[in-house]
Amino acid sequence: MVPDDGTNALVVGGIAIGGLTGLMLPVILFGMVRGTEENRGTPRVGPGAAARKLLAVLVFDVCLLVVALLVAQLGWFLPAQLTTVVAVFAVGFSWMPLAMVPWERFGLGDVLGRRRDSAASRRAE
Repeated sequence: MVPDDGTNALVVGGIAIGGLTGLMLPVILFGMVRGTEENRGTPRVGPGAAARKLLAVLVFDVCLLVVALLVAQLGWFLPAQLTTVVAVFAVGFSWMPLAMVPWERFGLGDVLGRRRDSAASRRAE
């Protein structure tokens, strides 16, 4: 399915998928168990919101995989080094169209959780 000169593109896509999932999964799970300073027992992210965010990360992983596979097909007529360079830019900028989606409408606008005012900042006002 992938030409020999396109395998590096799949490696670049795999690194991007691993990096994204390896960063976002712990952040989302940490938000489920860690509360704020005022509300120690209340998680920042509920189970439903965390599930939606994990699903969004997995959908984006699939998008990265598709982009990596499409770029890997350039191995038919480009040398491996040039295919790798194209893959780095294609996978690196593949999130740009997704940045235009209004994620707040899907409940995914605050991936890292909402920041709450601390007691010190309220006293300062």
